[in-house]
Amino acid sequence: MSEETVVTPLPYSDVLPGAVLAEETDLDGTSLVVAADKLPELARHLRDVEGLDLLSNLTAVDYFGYKGRTAEDRFEVVYHLFSTEKGGGPTVLRVRLPENNPVLPTLVDVYRGADLQEREAYDLFGIRFLGHPALRRILLWEGFHGHPMRKDWQEPYYEAESKPFKSRHPDGNYAWAEDRNPWGSNVQYPDGFDPLTWQEPVSQIPLQSHAGNGASGMLKTDRLIVNMGPQHPSTHGVFRMIVELEGETIMALEPEMGYLHRNHEKIGERNTYLMNMPYTDRLDYISSMSNNLAYAIAVEKLLGEEYAPTERAEYIRVIMAELTRIVNHLFSVGTFLNDLGAFFTPLLYAVRERELILDMFEAVSGSRMMCNYLRFGGVARDLPDGWLEQCKDLVFKRLPGKIEELTTYLTGNEILQERCIGVGYLSPQDAINLSCTGPQLRGSGVAYDIRRAEPYSIYDRFEFDIAAFNGCDVYSRFLVRMEEMRQSVRILEQALKQIPEGPIQSPKGQGSYVVRPPVGTVYGRIESPKGELGFYLVSDGSGNPFRYRVRPPSYINLNALGPMSIGNKVADCVIILGGIDIVLGEVDR
Repeated sequence: MSEETVVTPLPYSDVLPGAVLAEETDLDGTSLVVAADKLPELARHLRDVEGLDLLSNLTAVDYFGYKGRTAEDRFEVVYHLFSTEKGGGPTVLRVRLPENNPVLPTLVDVYRGADLQEREAYDLFGIRFLGHPALRRILLWEGFHGHPMRKDWQEPYYEAESKPFKSRHPDGNYAWAEDRNPWGSNVQYPDGFDPLTWQEPVSQIPLQSHAGNGASGMLKTDRLIVNMGPQHPSTHGVFRMIVELEGETIMALEPEMGYLHRNHEKIGERNTYLMNMPYTDRLDYISSMSNNLAYAIAVEKLLGEEYAPTERAEYIRVIMAELTRIVNHLFSVGTFLNDLGAFFTPLLYAVRERELILDMFEAVSGSRMMCNYLRFGGVARDLPDGWLEQCKDLVFKRLPGKIEELTTYLTGNEILQERCIGVGYLSPQDAINLSCTGPQLRGSGVAYDIRRAEPYSIYDRFEFDIAAFNGCDVYSRFLVRMEEMRQSVRILEQALKQIPEGPIQSPKGQGSYVVRPPVGTVYGRIESPKGELGFYLVSDGSGNPFRYRVRPPSYINLNALGPMSIGNKVADCVIILGGIDIVLGEVDR
């Protein structure tokens, strides 16, 4: 008599039959393959019953040419869901779509934070999300031909799929791509698109009803569309806000980005893994060291234990990351006060302290802003003689006093409070549902910090408090950044006392220029100064990432810009944007 085969039921089969098609184990744990038509129902169950209230990352992968994939499952949309209350790792959902008609339902009705992320997947991959309220390009313009993150898309000056390009190495017989494809003949437009007759609409946001004029007191007013940016001193770069006004009150606002887009992710898939390290510096150029750390953690998860950083390297990484947090928040607070009209005094005061930390970065890495300092398995080089003593002087003697001095000058300032308290309101529930992270989330009273929720590196060894204030406004976000600087000093004091001697590179990682991780996928994330910075990597076993995805906090936090601005005055949208603390290199990539 043969033993009966025990069949393990798929997850959630009792709650929603047919929703989960398979359960898979990968380098990063387990994930659920979900039926497209059941996705919204399953997501709603996971949010309301399982407590997975944060849709942190939504991205797509084109598996064209990947071993084991066919035209029937060429595309995959990936969702990383977390619990802000329980913490811990993600629940990963995968929806596989065919080549000929990659369509699935939107999740905007379940997680509003899916909005900009779904638009990005549509723009770069051509995947359509049925029911999305405004599914159109977000980083590229409507006259752009094709979807550049698809594996079979090639740009006009295309050379090869991966570096180093054979046209340049090792023989060096290189001809200028412009000579092979002269400027003017290298432009393609979508079918039926005429650039000579196309005009961008006055506004891309759906206007509210204009039946009858609005009223401001006894004064009758018309609705007015105003463009702020993309060339504007208060948009922190080439960023545009399309604002619908009634009098001076904001009735609707839509962010328009992409003016700086250079497809960092496409470049990243043609680089070797190590080549991407200096490219991460250019994402958030205020927080170079943090960018290095997030990417290094993701690649080390791919590579396995042999590339685990040494003890000394872990301490150096934490020291650099927390110095970076202080650098970021000093600059953020300074520019925020400048947005408020405080001219340059607070900015210069904050930048002075920032410059001293940049001196430390320059001493260890050779660069003040684009540090390129971390490596897989450790850091590029050890600390120079005298560096630790100089850093201790800065951390123990100078920074605490200067942070308190800045706090005294600013937090009780009547003008700052009048301009900020109650402005840009964002409830805790909305902040989570809009996928906000970092000070943007903690300024709504949600004490969610990845260093505590899912500790990475050696953060579980340090005592510090999560900075969270429940004012839910611009002022509260400002207070979070001030408190986080104090907590960073607290972490630095512990790390500088505990740092051991020893090697700064794992034996396997030392001097390795090209690494070839095993086949699989990982998602590595950190609590960057602006929020959750993550890297989703797919390896096909070669020396280049098959998929290289950046989860940018600046971009995703912009989901909240419109909702926070409605009902405020037009002058307030400047400080609401400043309170998010974006960097356009990270927004547009």
